[in-house]
Amino acid sequence: MNVALQLERGNGHWTYAKARAQLPESNLPTEIWDGHLVVAPAPVPSHQIISSRVEDALRRFVSRRRLGIVLDAPVDVVLNPKLVYQPDILFISKPRLHLITDRIQGPPDLVVEIVSGDRRKRDYKDKEDNYEAYGVKEYWIVDPDKEHIEVWWLNEEKFFELLGRYAGKEQAPSKLLPGFKVRVDRILENPFKG
Repeated sequence: MNVALQLERGNGHWTYAKARAQLPESNLPTEIWDGHLVVAPAPVPSHQIISSRVEDALRRFVSRRRLGIVLDAPVDVVLNPKLVYQPDILFISKPRLHLITDRIQGPPDLVVEIVSGDRRKRDYKDKEDNYEAYGVKEYWIVDPDKEHIEVWWLNEEKFFELLGRYAGKEQAPSKLLPGFKVRVDRILENPFKG
């Protein structure tokens, strides 16, 4: 944890190339925000369970139709040299597979973030703004505390538009991937309740 705190206090001059050259590989989520290196604690088990449920459903849908590839964290998404995220889940369509090398060089088609702990503002505001600015076509925010899933779509004016906020037995649908949807209560079900 001391390493994480020291890195967060960086001077704002971190780039993706500098981080790859100077830091050993780590399984901790490490992102670069406007040149500042940010290391978060490992996700809690409930976060990972929710993530795997969404990812499994998305991967089955995408692979059966041969639409592209689904990846999960940690994988670096380089939006620019000083802005690198590790989304919880991402989808890249077949025509854009060239973005994938030892990292993702550019915006995925679809990004899913699962809100956890103190990262609420980052997922709802900061990441949403940057995903919009860099052209992510669809952005899902899965919020276990609020027990809903928000689906945002990049409209023709290149701004995110809320398609819907889904809860309970509602199906959260994708506009980008017609026919793909998940039932919210099944995704957010607490596996630790007796």
